[in-house]
Amino acid sequence: MEMMEVPDPVIVNDDDVLIRMRTLGVCGSDIHYYVSGRIGSQVVKYPFAVGHEGSGQVEAVGQAVQRVSPGDRIAIDPAMPCWECDQCLAGRPHTCRNLRFLGCPGQAEGCLSEYIVMPETSCFKIPGTMSYDQAAISEPLSIGLYAVRQSIPMQGASVGILGFGPIGMSVMLPAMAMGAGKVAVTDKIDERLQIAEKSGAGLVANPDREDVVKKISGEIPHLLDVVFECCGQQDAIENGVDLLKPGGKLMIIGIPEFDRWSFPVDDTRHKELTIQNVRRQNGEVRPALKMMEQGLIDVNPMVTHRFLFRDAKEAFDLVAGYRDGVMKAMIDFE
Repeated sequence: MEMMEVPDPVIVNDDDVLIRMRTLGVCGSDIHYYVSGRIGSQVVKYPFAVGHEGSGQVEAVGQAVQRVSPGDRIAIDPAMPCWECDQCLAGRPHTCRNLRFLGCPGQAEGCLSEYIVMPETSCFKIPGTMSYDQAAISEPLSIGLYAVRQSIPMQGASVGILGFGPIGMSVMLPAMAMGAGKVAVTDKIDERLQIAEKSGAGLVANPDREDVVKKISGEIPHLLDVVFECCGQQDAIENGVDLLKPGGKLMIIGIPEFDRWSFPVDDTRHKELTIQNVRRQNGEVRPALKMMEQGLIDVNPMVTHRFLFRDAKEAFDLVAGYRDGVMKAMIDFE
C-alpha cells in the first residue's frame, strides 16, 4: 500500500455528488484484497483504491440533485445499481446485473481517498447528533439488518452468531432490537467476546478453548432457530449445522478464502435445514441509520482503533493480523 497523488474527481452527471471523505471503516473484504488481491473472481489490478464503509461531507452537487446539498453530512451507500435491469425492477438492486460497488475490482475505485463522486441515490443525509463513525458503520449494519429480516422467524427466536467481528456485531444488534431471544456468540478473540457480552449476548464461547456446540446445546437444548455464519470458516459451517434445530435456517454472510463450502448431507437433510447466502444489503441503509438515530442500536463499542489517513497501512496491517483485540479500525481523513 502506498499513498498516491491523483487528480480530484469531478462532477460529470446531473445526479453526481462530490464528497469530501471524513471517516472510513476498514472491512474484512478490504483485507481480502489487501492480503490476497482477490475475492473469488474479483481480482485487483494495481493500482487500486479499496474502501466502501464511508461517511463524508457534500462539497458540490449536480444540477438535478435534490436529496443533499453542499455542507450536508452524509452516510454513503457503496452500491450503485442501474435501476433498470430485471433484478432492480424485481426489488433486488443489490444483485443488479450492472452493479458498481465502491472498492470492488472491475466496478469502482474505493473511498480510501480524500474525495469521491457518488450518485445522489447513494447519499444519505445524517442528523447533527450522529457521528461520522455511526454513518460509516451504517454500511455493515445494513448488511446485518438485511440478514436478520430474511431469517428470524418470530419474537423470542434463539440465534447463533459464529464469528463476532463487525458483521457479527452488525447482525446481533438488530436481531436483539427486533425481538430475538437467547443469543449465543462464538469467536476466537476474547476481546470481541467481551464486547458481545457487554452488548447483550446471553452466551459466548471461544472455539479455540472449548467445544462450542456442547456448551451452547447444553444451555439451549432445543437448539437454535437461526445461525449466522459471519467468519468465512468451514468449521463454523459445521458448527452451525450441529447447532440448528429441525427446520432451522443457516445464513451465510462470511466471505471464505477458499472456493467451495462443504455441508454434511445427513444432518442438513434430516433436519430439513434452509441454507441462504446473504449478498450485502438491500435497501436497509436508511432503516439502519434510523435505528441508530432512535437509540435502538449502539454501534459505538464496535470502534476499537483509530488511524489518520496517512497511516492507513498500519490500520490494514492491524486488522489483517487480528492484532490487539481489534474489532473495527476507523481511518480519519482530518
